[in-house]
Amino acid sequence: MTLIVATQNEGKVREFKRIFAPLGIIVLSSSDIELNVDVQENGSTFAENAKIKAKTIMQLCALPTIADDSGLCVDALDGAPGMFSARYAGEGATDDQRIDKLLSELRDVPDEKRTAYFVSSICCCFPNGDEITAEGICAGKIGTEKRGENGFGYDPVFMTEYGSFSEISAEQKDEISHRGKALREFYEKLKEYKENRGNEIVNE
Repeated sequence: MTLIVATQNEGKVREFKRIFAPLGIIVLSSSDIELNVDVQENGSTFAENAKIKAKTIMQLCALPTIADDSGLCVDALDGAPGMFSARYAGEGATDDQRIDKLLSELRDVPDEKRTAYFVSSICCCFPNGDEITAEGICAGKIGTEKRGENGFGYDPVFMTEYGSFSEISAEQKDEISHRGKALREFYEKLKEYKENRGNEIVNE
């Protein structure tokens, strides 16, 4: 089965491909099918934004399309940056600039109060109007400095019991991350959906 991923974030595309490859699902980004669309994410929740992205791209390509909307929620900042994680330091800011702002805001916050969690909401829209949704959460803490060379986004400062998301291997991250959990839940729902719908699903 082939799924289009409604994102221009290459880091997310790599994770989708890596997690789905062993499951026999081919993942293509919107760029792979030459569909570069800047979708207006105006939902009020992660789930709403995921649906907006998936539905918009699905309608343009007429293929099953999956989207993820995710973000980092820091307890000491009342859940910020949350849905504004990608724009936390302003439009066009780099990962380093977003991290620097986060660390600055948490400069005087003690370790025991630096708790945080990542959220990933998944929505897959099919041309026949059906939808599959899933969600994953990964709890951790915000470190005081960047650690590791892997990952993307806030990964270098998101600390787990195994190290930061940028220090652990891709396989370890997929096992415990918010996106890994959401995609595994999605896959189980997709299997059930395929069993119930038989051959009605497009593009096997």
